[in-house]
Amino acid sequence: MSDAQPAVSNSLERLSHEWYASLYSPRPLLVVVSGPSGVGKDATIQRMKERGHPCFFVVTATTRPRRPGEIDGVDYHFVSEATFTDLIVRGELLEHAMVYGQYKGIPKASVRAALNSGQDVIMRIDVQGAATIRRLVPQAITIFLTAESEEELVERLRRRKTEDPAQLERRIEMARGELRHATEFKYRIVNRECALDETVDKVIAIIQAEKSRIDWQPVQL
Repeated sequence: MSDAQPAVSNSLERLSHEWYASLYSPRPLLVVVSGPSGVGKDATIQRMKERGHPCFFVVTATTRPRRPGEIDGVDYHFVSEATFTDLIVRGELLEHAMVYGQYKGIPKASVRAALNSGQDVIMRIDVQGAATIRRLVPQAITIFLTAESEEELVERLRRRKTEDPAQLERRIEMARGELRHATEFKYRIVNRECALDETVDKVIAIIQAEKSRIDWQPVQL
């Protein structure tokens, strides 16, 4: 037997071991939950938390005023425009955008730390932000939430009563425009009225399926 044969055998054995190890190692995902305003993104994320889904939920930074009942560091990181601008300058945001006249952005450090620890990362962002994530992180799993119809979506926005009439009409027009971007996402889920657990079940099923892919690729940030 030549000296080359043991070397080849050892090399093949090492590759085989690495391949099998990759099948059983953690496969953290970056999951984007997006969709028009009023479609139920916040409610979906909150129900996933209530059900104890094991993942890291990203808290978005925003310059918009805090609404009644919202908690800083839980619903959003509420910051001043000066603070947000500083985060942009220092490159500390994975993505950021001006939405309805206010800034929103994803802190980069927390996302990287969670992925490195083997955790799935779930981020709830607007349609504009999701486009940025698709461009920067092609491995991201993007999910578009929608209502049963455009008319139902408009009715949900009207029922919220969180804006004055002019702001509401602007938000409705924006939401209608955002619906046209549904085909840019990997998955679409209809978040039916009074069927939130069904929506969460579908999100979790997508995560489980994606983690089982043979061609799974790690997220690079």
